[in-house]
Amino acid sequence: VLLSKLYGPEGTFYFTSHSPGEHIICLESNSIRLVSFGGSKLRIHLDIRVGEHDLDAAIAQAKDKVNEVSFKLEHLLEQIEQVVKEQNYQRDREENFRLTSEDTNSNVLWWAFAQTLILISVGIFQMKYLKDFFIAKKLV
Repeated sequence: VLLSKLYGPEGTFYFTSHSPGEHIICLESNSIRLVSFGGSKLRIHLDIRVGEHDLDAAIAQAKDKVNEVSFKLEHLLEQIEQVVKEQNYQRDREENFRLTSEDTNSNVLWWAFAQTLILISVGIFQMKYLKDFFIAKKLV
């Protein structure tokens, strides 16, 4: 066995054989979905290069690492965008709530002011009416 490794949905591996002859490549899926859905298919793309090639394993690993870091960076950028959207949404909700609260408080203040005026007006009217009543009955 030259290489035994677990990969995610995508993976790349390289090996160099120093002995001539027939070689066997065994690939195995650890996906549960393929077993549970009997009609599912697994697609594998094999790029087999035979002969002498200038394939530096360090360069290939560096490219894989760059691709992995690039994927993680894109994922983080998407998360940042989502957080910014959520913050903007919360700001809008907070502003709408604040405006509604201020409007409600203003309405309550004016209603209290109107009730006070009505109460004072009714009190003045009753005092004047009772004064006139007592004068008319000659109780005062």
